[in-house]
Amino acid sequence: MAKIQKQSKQDGQVCLRKRKRFDADTARLYSLCAIPVLLVLVFNYIPMVGIIIAFKDYKYNLGIFGSEWCGLKNFEYFVTSNDFARIATNTIWLNALFIVFGMAAAIMIAVLLYDLTSRALTKTFQTIMITPNFISWVVAGFMVYGFLNPAYGIVNTALKSMGLNGVEWYSEPNLWPPILVIASIWKHVGMDSILYYAALMGLDSSLFEAAEVDGATKWQRNRYILIPSLTGLVVVLTILKIGNIFRADFGLFYQLTRNIGALYPTTDVMDTYIFRQLRFQGNINLSSAAGLLQSVVGFVLVVVTNKIATTIDPSRGLF
Repeated sequence: MAKIQKQSKQDGQVCLRKRKRFDADTARLYSLCAIPVLLVLVFNYIPMVGIIIAFKDYKYNLGIFGSEWCGLKNFEYFVTSNDFARIATNTIWLNALFIVFGMAAAIMIAVLLYDLTSRALTKTFQTIMITPNFISWVVAGFMVYGFLNPAYGIVNTALKSMGLNGVEWYSEPNLWPPILVIASIWKHVGMDSILYYAALMGLDSSLFEAAEVDGATKWQRNRYILIPSLTGLVVVLTILKIGNIFRADFGLFYQLTRNIGALYPTTDVMDTYIFRQLRFQGNINLSSAAGLLQSVVGFVLVVVTNKIATTIDPSRGLF
């Protein structure tokens, strides 16, 4: 009996030590999550109280809660304005170009990196390509201006040296959609290609051995093995990008175009319009309504796109 009691006491002590260790480990994990959770709470959830401004006739002297409710008048004014059709079309059209060409470029680079036999060379190329991601759009805007300056830019200087006329880049709005697409790809293709490259690295090598035995060429291997293996990742990333199709990269559209009014017909988007309304006209009501509309449209597009993806293939959806 004494032996049994002693064994039971020892087991209890072991369980107590395990519980204490578990509690300590859990506390460490929660402490690691504390700062990110706090940041999300402070910068993402608490500011959501300001959504009510979109439904109010905001007055500075009355504040957010003291201003009168106006229902959906701010949304009606924004949607029926003369600028809405232009900025909505530009935002959706240019983002669609970014998605299509950016994704194609990222997949192409990932496949090329996968074909490299030297891992050291692969890492070198990856480092070079992800570097633009860390360059501010302000710096990139000055770089582009150095190339496209009408008087002293590198491009116009080269054209004039060949006896050709220079181009007034900042007066021709139709020239800027391709420029913005190239700039977006230059900045983001490196980071995007890493995602696809990581997916390719997880492929079973026996698939390529079987293809080689069957006499498949490199093009056939890429077409029937590499690219189809990326379908799931492409669908997920496309759904996420479509959720932001009604938003725009403010730095890209504001810094590269230098906020020149002559380029508004093709470069004015939702975020630059909201910025101008808030900064130059102080129209907080309209800015809040436009921002909320962006979020609602993005949420609806994510749900609809995911539903379409799961209808085609239940295993390809995001949720």
